[in-house]
Amino acid sequence: MPDMITQRVPTLSPAGGAGCSVLSPATVANIVCGFDILGLALNEPCDELKVEIVDEPGVHIINEDEFDLPTEPERNVSGAALLALLDETKDIHGLRLTSKKNIKPGSGIGSSAASAAGAVLAANVLLGNRYSKEELVRFAMNGEKVACGVKHADNIAPCLYGGITLIRSILPLDIVTLDAPPLHVTVVHPQIEVRTSDARQILKQQVQLKDAIRQWGNIAGLVAGFIKHDYDLISRSLEDVIIEPIRSILIPGFDEVKRNSKEAGALGGGISGSGPSIFMLSKDAETAKSVESAMKEVFEKLGIAYHTHVTTINKEGVKVTKPQP
Repeated sequence: MPDMITQRVPTLSPAGGAGCSVLSPATVANIVCGFDILGLALNEPCDELKVEIVDEPGVHIINEDEFDLPTEPERNVSGAALLALLDETKDIHGLRLTSKKNIKPGSGIGSSAASAAGAVLAANVLLGNRYSKEELVRFAMNGEKVACGVKHADNIAPCLYGGITLIRSILPLDIVTLDAPPLHVTVVHPQIEVRTSDARQILKQQVQLKDAIRQWGNIAGLVAGFIKHDYDLISRSLEDVIIEPIRSILIPGFDEVKRNSKEAGALGGGISGSGPSIFMLSKDAETAKSVESAMKEVFEKLGIAYHTHVTTINKEGVKVTKPQP
């Protein structure tokens, strides 16, 4: 751990040495047409987090990465989530979080959700799994509010539940897990910044009824396609007529990536969360790798640096690696 980081964090005495380490996965929110209601978890990349019970009150944060995220808990997505949990937990007073982020903040693949969800799940293990997954979603949504000003669960839910999730309602929380056929996911992250708060501000506050009807049909078709394991229906339903036409203007090369990916065999895809990452779903690994090549070609031609991931859907969600020291 760098000396500078060590000096910024107070020395804390653990209460009984209790600690839990987890891997918290990246996620794809919206899944094209399901704005704020659909999401899926990825097998990689994952953040590494460790939570320990300490005697000193409050939440104490150590960052072991280069992103220089806030260590004040009220300004940190993990910290805000843990503060919400502590507020309801009367038998412990302090938590220490050590975080190593492998999901770049602002990437559009659920970086803030991974931090918040991983932290509260690790804390819950130390509490004997006192809280349900739904309650953990509620705590973690406080982190999303820090990140973008809005409590939403389309990244948090798949991160905690695994697989594909549908958020039927936020108030009250109503989360539905969805079955799906085997799917491979290709993600390209162009190294540009699209702030979630900015990507929300440019959206229209009203939509035409004909567009809403078309979008509802696509959402219903996509959910039915997952449940029926119908790849053709999934492909036909991966269409967004409300959000994508506006947000895509923030991502250079978006239309070409989407067109070339489908020509390479992808079922379809679009903006991951608020971007700038773009994801595509494929039936098999070979097609997913071909899609990766098609994505790379676009950004190499544009001269924009990028990272890619070829992975599958994570059915487990946040994974405990070391429950106790």
